[in-house]
Amino acid sequence: MVSFYISLYMNMYRDLHEPALVIGGCFVLVALILSLLLIFQHLRYYSNPAEQKWIVGVIFMVPVYAVESILSLWNPKLSLACDILRNCYEAFALYSFGSYLIACLGGERQVVELLENESGKHINQSLLGGEEKPETQKRTLYNFIFHPYVVGKNLFTIEKFGLVQYMILKTVCAFLALIMEIFGVYGDGKFNWHCGYPYITVVLNFSQMWALYCLVQFYNVTHHKLQPIKPLAKFISFKAIVFATWWQGVGIAFMCSLRVLPKERKFQTGLQDLLICLEMAVAAIAHVFVFSAKPYHFVPTSLYEEISARKIEKTLNIEDGEKSAVVEKIEAKVEVPGTSVAESVQDIVVEGGQKVVKDVVLTVNQAIEPVEKGMTKIQETFHQTSVDSEREEKQETEIKIEEQEENLTGDNRYKRETEIQVEE
Repeated sequence: MVSFYISLYMNMYRDLHEPALVIGGCFVLVALILSLLLIFQHLRYYSNPAEQKWIVGVIFMVPVYAVESILSLWNPKLSLACDILRNCYEAFALYSFGSYLIACLGGERQVVELLENESGKHINQSLLGGEEKPETQKRTLYNFIFHPYVVGKNLFTIEKFGLVQYMILKTVCAFLALIMEIFGVYGDGKFNWHCGYPYITVVLNFSQMWALYCLVQFYNVTHHKLQPIKPLAKFISFKAIVFATWWQGVGIAFMCSLRVLPKERKFQTGLQDLLICLEMAVAAIAHVFVFSAKPYHFVPTSLYEEISARKIEKTLNIEDGEKSAVVEKIEAKVEVPGTSVAESVQDIVVEGGQKVVKDVVLTVNQAIEPVEKGMTKIQETFHQTSVDSEREEKQETEIKIEEQEENLTGDNRYKRETEIQVEE
């Protein structure tokens, strides 16, 4: 009976594999063409490096996902390696998206000033127009969840920590999964608590949810400043890729464990890879509109001193010609000359890499600092305890010595009195 089901499944997988590979390949081709053309446009018109280096990092997620998924679909033996690389780049893409929002706000210093101003507006706002001010609100976890504007500049630190911790944990867990798979204790896709898969899934799920929540809270406070870049569409398109693909994989594994779907590793990974191939084509189309390179084809004339802007003045009559107003409008942009693609790539790799390393080191130090403080406090407690015990022992010793001296003094006095009595 078991052999019959195995043979039935193998025949079904063989019949579905080739059509799925062809369909997935067509969608991957569409995704690659659209994404690479969009990346080339950003590299060709690299007029705002602070923003575009991170846009390229976000867009490149589509080719990475698409290529790894079609390779895994073609050869299931490569599924674990492709999944590890895909997960690592997903974490970097989330970090890139957060860095892109910071760059759109003018950089880290401007973001800190903005958050401090937002915090001051709400904390120092008077009650009912009077002079009395509300009490200063504490920057606690409760306020971060329900009133993120109160957190002030600490919100920026929390947001960066949330993104970078996910990038670090995702990479570490990916390599842990590889090591566990080598020793045969990973159990990819199996909700067996004797294997490593469910534990890593729980850790990554919490880490991802925290990173996305930090990003949402940051958006809630700064969305009015981000309106020129239409952030909502960018949020939806990016989070749909990161969030949907993750939960999609977990959902397929869960349904396979319940035997709703065939409980075979090839079928599970094949279905996930095919769906990602289809989804990346849709994501590539969305990116063409959401992360378009057209806004970077032109720059304000203020960047070019030799170009003079033309001022247009119009006089408007108000209230039957009794009053007049002069309206001035100055709006001129010049087309950006093409830049070298090689130089653009070099800036992305070098400058972007240095920024990533700096943030990772800073995040690790922030994570280690409380541990170091805790260890220092424990050592100080032990040291104070040992000093107190030494003092107590010393005091007890002194008391014993004093008692012995008193006893000796008393014995000598008794001897003298006895000798005097005998002599008498």
